[in-house]
Amino acid sequence: MDPSITPSMASSSTSSIRKIFKYDVFLSFRGEDTRTSFVDHLYHALKQKSIHTYKDDEEIKKGENITDELIGSIEDSKFYIIVFSKGYASSSWCLNELVKIMECQKTNEHTAYPVFYDVEPQEVRKQEGAVADAFDILKNKEAAGIWRKALKEAADLAGWELKNTDDGHEAKFIRKIVEVVSLELRSISFNIDEKLVGMETRIKDLVPSLGIGCDDVRMIGIKGMGGGGKTTLARAVFDHISFHFEGTSFVENVREKDSLSGLTQLQNQVLSDVLNDKDIKVSGVYEGKHMMKRRMPNRKGLVVLDDVDHINQLEALAGDPNWFKAGSVIIITTRDEQVLVAHRVKFIHDVNLLSYEEAICLFSRFAFGRDIPIQGYEELSRQVVHYAAGLPLTIKVLGSFLCGKDELEWIDALERLKTIPETQTLKKLEISYISLEEDYKEMFLDVACFMKDWGKDAAIKVLECCGFHARNGLRVLQQKSLITMYYDILDMHDHIEEMGRNIVRRGHPDEPHNHSRLWVEDEIGEILANDLGTKATRCIQFHSMKFNPHIFIKGLRKMKELRFLSVDGYSSSDLEFSMAGSDFPNAIRYMDWSNYPFSSLPTMFQANNLVALKMFRSRIVQLWEGGESKVFNKLRFLDLSYSRLSTIDLGLTPNLETLTLHSCRDLLELHMTAGCLKLTSVDIQGSRLSALDLRLAPNLEKLLLSECNNLEKLHLPGRCLNLIELTLTDSKLRTFDLGMTPNIEKLTLQESCCLKELHMANECQKLTKLNISHSKLRTFDLGMTPNIEKLTLQESCCLKELHMANECQKLTKLNISHSKLRTFDLGMTPNIEKLTLQESCCLKELHMANECQKLTKLNLSHSKLRTFDLGMTPNIEKLTLQESCCLKELHMANECQKLTKLNISHSKLRTFDLGMTPNLDTLNLQESRCLEELHMANECQKLTKLNISHSKLRTFDLGMTPNLDTLNLQESRCLEELHMANECQKLTKLNISHSKLRTFDLGMTPNLDTLNLQESRCLEELHMANECQKLTKLNISHSKLRTFDLGMTPNLKKLSLKECHKLVELRTPIGCLNKLVHLDLSGCLGFSSFLFYIVDYTSCSVDESLEVGPSAKLELIVETLERCPLHPDNNLPKFQFECLYKEDRTSFPTNLEMFLSVGMCACTNLETFSQNICGLRRLRKLELKGSFLETVKDLDQLESLEELILSSTTIKHLPDSICMLKHLKYLELIDCLLLERLPEDLGRLECLEKLTLQSTTIKHLPDSICMLKHLRYLRLGFCWLLEKLPEGIGELESLRILTLSSAKIKHLPDSICMLKHLQYLRLEFCWLLEKLPEGIGELESLRMLTLSSAKIKHLPDSICMLKRLTFLQLDHCLLLEKLPEELGRLEHLRYLEVRGTSIIHLPQSILLVKGLRIFGSRELLESCGFTSEIQGPLYDCYVQL
Repeated sequence: MDPSITPSMASSSTSSIRKIFKYDVFLSFRGEDTRTSFVDHLYHALKQKSIHTYKDDEEIKKGENITDELIGSIEDSKFYIIVFSKGYASSSWCLNELVKIMECQKTNEHTAYPVFYDVEPQEVRKQEGAVADAFDILKNKEAAGIWRKALKEAADLAGWELKNTDDGHEAKFIRKIVEVVSLELRSISFNIDEKLVGMETRIKDLVPSLGIGCDDVRMIGIKGMGGGGKTTLARAVFDHISFHFEGTSFVENVREKDSLSGLTQLQNQVLSDVLNDKDIKVSGVYEGKHMMKRRMPNRKGLVVLDDVDHINQLEALAGDPNWFKAGSVIIITTRDEQVLVAHRVKFIHDVNLLSYEEAICLFSRFAFGRDIPIQGYEELSRQVVHYAAGLPLTIKVLGSFLCGKDELEWIDALERLKTIPETQTLKKLEISYISLEEDYKEMFLDVACFMKDWGKDAAIKVLECCGFHARNGLRVLQQKSLITMYYDILDMHDHIEEMGRNIVRRGHPDEPHNHSRLWVEDEIGEILANDLGTKATRCIQFHSMKFNPHIFIKGLRKMKELRFLSVDGYSSSDLEFSMAGSDFPNAIRYMDWSNYPFSSLPTMFQANNLVALKMFRSRIVQLWEGGESKVFNKLRFLDLSYSRLSTIDLGLTPNLETLTLHSCRDLLELHMTAGCLKLTSVDIQGSRLSALDLRLAPNLEKLLLSECNNLEKLHLPGRCLNLIELTLTDSKLRTFDLGMTPNIEKLTLQESCCLKELHMANECQKLTKLNISHSKLRTFDLGMTPNIEKLTLQESCCLKELHMANECQKLTKLNISHSKLRTFDLGMTPNIEKLTLQESCCLKELHMANECQKLTKLNLSHSKLRTFDLGMTPNIEKLTLQESCCLKELHMANECQKLTKLNISHSKLRTFDLGMTPNLDTLNLQESRCLEELHMANECQKLTKLNISHSKLRTFDLGMTPNLDTLNLQESRCLEELHMANECQKLTKLNISHSKLRTFDLGMTPNLDTLNLQESRCLEELHMANECQKLTKLNISHSKLRTFDLGMTPNLKKLSLKECHKLVELRTPIGCLNKLVHLDLSGCLGFSSFLFYIVDYTSCSVDESLEVGPSAKLELIVETLERCPLHPDNNLPKFQFECLYKEDRTSFPTNLEMFLSVGMCACTNLETFSQNICGLRRLRKLELKGSFLETVKDLDQLESLEELILSSTTIKHLPDSICMLKHLKYLELIDCLLLERLPEDLGRLECLEKLTLQSTTIKHLPDSICMLKHLRYLRLGFCWLLEKLPEGIGELESLRILTLSSAKIKHLPDSICMLKHLQYLRLEFCWLLEKLPEGIGELESLRMLTLSSAKIKHLPDSICMLKRLTFLQLDHCLLLEKLPEELGRLEHLRYLEVRGTSIIHLPQSILLVKGLRIFGSRELLESCGFTSEIQGPLYDCYVQL
């Protein structure tokens, strides 16, 4: 048996315990053996740890039935300690106790621990040795069997054996037992306190700093705001670790008890608790200190001093670590961090407020008695928790208050909290405020009312302007846990902010005009509007979207003590504001008015106390009205950024320290008539200054002049000894002299596009960053800059010479891109990390140190380097030699362990050895047209992208590249052998176009997405895995493959086998083309052209009955052939196909794989061919060319057909079934010279939009054509026998274009004038046409009218009503003698052609149409008065009106 035991060995789970026991421990022992020795010592050790223990001679009262009492005590005890001694088994009393104990042990509510005092477990388990001797006198008793079983079960439990523990030392043995029991009890008590939330995590965070088990004395501070859980955390930690100590003391409310009864009583408590001596009494603090020094070092103690607020308390209760024994821990909770700092407490822990989840759980436990809100109260609970903002005290108070109340009472309570803070919390928080000194109280109230979420520096600036010592003050507030700092941002808990504002209000709760600080917009508006201001008001913060500035300023006049004014709002921009009668209180020290509406400050304002003036985006043009020269004697900070200021005289601000005029776009002049000796910071970015003289400001530290686009002259003091930062971008400076600036750290002359000369001191010892990008400098000498870290000469397109010190020890980043440097010596730059010489197109020589140990990135793209030695660069990660077209030699170290990206594209390298680059991720040797040899390591484990396009490699072994994702060997025209690993599990893209490979085995590439073997004209064999599940794009065009098996490629979307002339067999298993969107078989199989593609229009609706998308298009062009290339002697009909498939979604016609087999050769059985064609339910377009004696049978089965084209066929008539194509939109019959008629029911093609009849022998159109309501285009070309149009043609309400040429028509039906949407009417070479309908002017949409070579003699007058007509062509109408006189009414007419007519003059009205171009004979145009205006050659004359 293991003699040690831990809490995890307990037989029951502490987390499930809910029963409260009367006793913690029940001691079972034989009195004669151990009562006055071991058990007595154990009992007192347990008692000292406050473990309530049952021991029979102590607890049983005289006269009571001992048996009943004993059984009750056993049942009411949590733990049992069974002390087995040599005589234990001889006592039936002890054995009956044991039986009852083992009975209770089995219930999982109790835990028994055996202690083997002077016997061994084996002896008890098997009743051997001394135990057997003792049991001998009872072995024949009736209960002997039960006793034996109980002894065995008890011996089997985990417990302790004295002789095997701590060398048999009883004291250590007892201490170990007590520690385990204490730990178990602590765990139980911790779980019983169900209202502790999140404490386990907080204890774990704190315990490591306690140093449990260390030999030093550890003092730990827990600080935080009132009500934040400091005491609760300290108590939980105390309970958690107290068993480790010989004496413990938890001193609550030190601050309060000190004020009531003094420190002496607290010293008595610590001494009594730790020493376990209740008789200790000290008469005074000094005596108490002396006694603690003398007696406390004898016991390892745990002391908690709760709510300490003064150093005196610590000096009296824990004056020095040497007061305590090694291993002691003192925990101090306080609101004031300074108390801990002053007492040299090294470990200070901030208490964390509750998270939202923890807060909602804690609140629910107090409000509902459960971990989550009850139904219907979730949102109300969320509002309460939001108000509490993680503060445990507030959560507990509000949870208890709202417990049992109904919904309306909750809502009422929440509304009240918006105006009346929760009192109990505020009282607790105010304790920290009360202890502050008066000036710190004022600062706290300023922060609470105005400065939450401000930057620390901004707050210090304002508070110092108001006369406070702000840096120390804010530190005190932070130490008092009244404010916090996160990344130099001021913050405070919502309740502390509420407490501060409540302090301001409570003296005059209903009289805001008597408050010292005002921040509520409505209250301020009412005070100012009613002129209620008083001397009580010290600070105002007013943010309003709209207000009257006159009323506002007038209302300030009674606030004589106003020191802080912050205004942000908008005034009506259409008002002209005058400063007449306006004034500010002269006590103002800090004024911030964004969007200030006046052009200057009021004359009556003396500004004697003004320290800071900030007017962001104001209308201010000049400081004083009327140009008055009133001096601001105390002004230190001036910020008029984004104002309309045009000029400023710094002679009015003799004590100015900071000047900010950022983006004052109207600023033309800045005068410095007197010295500005205190001026340290100037920001005039974005001004229109052309010259700036700062020679009278010798103490400048910061100068910002970005985007001063007009600046041509800048004068600095000859000695500017304090200047640290100078930013001067986008200026027009041609020369610049920096002068003596020994402390300059940052110099930025970015975008100085005119800068040709820059003079710097020989030594700039502190310069770390220098940026002179986009300048016109030709030469530049960096001088002595030993601390330079970053140098940027980017886009220095004129730079030919750069001189640097031999050593730039701290230089880490250097950018000299786009220069004209021919040679460059980097010198000694041991810390260089990034070097960019990108686009240095003239660079022929680069000298680097042999070792650049820290270099990680090097860019030498587009250089003229012929050779380059990288030297020792063990940390290089990225090397770019892109477009290094002259590079013939590259030397790299044998090992570049950290290199991840290497780009040497377009070089002239013939051979390249990559060396050991185990972390290489990307290698680009693109366009390396001279590369014949490439040596790579056998294993490139991390390589993902490899590009060696356009090389001269003949063979290439990829080696072990298990992570390769992309391999590009494009245009590798010499490549004859490629060796890849059997498995390239991650390869997704492979391009080996234009190679000389004859065979290629793809191996196992399960993730391959794209394979390009385009123009592999020697490729005869291609081996692919049976399954390429992720392959989407495959191009094997122009190969010599004869057969190709696609295998299982269910995701294939794009396949090109174009011009694979020898391909005679293509195996496409069913399902392998389900997702195909593009297929090109042009020039192979039986297809002269085969293009198939899908465009995804996910928003389109789909006609599910046809299984075809609205944008789906399957176009098939079938042309007859004389012979089949594969079977020249076959007598079957022969066809060649052109196919285009376009679809809106990735579903696929189920019989396309079958149709591909049709194209294997040209000869096809006509019946089979017809069946296959008509089986293509998704066929959108069908074109038949050549000698077809009849159309494809059963055309009506092509339900999706939209376009039917018959070209050069021998067809005489169309089958009537064509009229059943309900989706047909386009019908074209071209060069069908034998076609004599159309089906009479052609009008049933309800979707038909376009009808073209060209070069047919049709004599008439069926009348049903007038039923085509969607017909938009009707083209009747070269229909020589066509004699008339249907009389009802006017019923074609959608017709837009009507073309009729070379027909025998004499007149047009009058109904044609009903075509309201007709836009183009072309009547060409209709030699018999004699007239137009008189009502032709009713064609209101007509834009073009063409009458060529007709017999028309005159035009109807109504033609002048065609308001939209822009084109009128009447050429070669030989009989036409005149135009209508009112033709000039056609105001939109732009083209009129009358060549070849008999017209001898034009109507006068036509000459008034502006923009009209008239084509006619020169005689006609001259007769109309045009001479010089006539343009063009003799037979193509025109005039432009």
